[in-house]
Amino acid sequence: MTNTLEITATEVKQLLDNGEAVKLIDVREPKEHQFCQVQGSALIPMGSVPQHLSELEAQADDAKLIVFCHHGVRSLNVVAWLREKGISNCVSMSGGIEAWSLHVDPAVPRY
Repeated sequence: MTNTLEITATEVKQLLDNGEAVKLIDVREPKEHQFCQVQGSALIPMGSVPQHLSELEAQADDAKLIVFCHHGVRSLNVVAWLREKGISNCVSMSGGIEAWSLHVDPAVPRY
């Protein structure tokens, strides 16, 4: 069984393909986001997440927040923090955008 804090890139793709209510949150830095991104994701760099707490809380009422970064470390930290703040409808995409590029969309450049 997978860790409840994480979801695989393949599972995220399945949720999107099934039309599930999900919101992709990219917590990488702007320069990383400029280099490559997952289509439809919102950029909220890790350091600015606290300023976006109420916005994320509202979004989590309507959709599962899928948080990702480059390899999945920052996003896992963000998800743990969000859950401490009472936002339970969130998970980290394990392996980050690297896993997305490897397993879902090879058109997304790797770095």
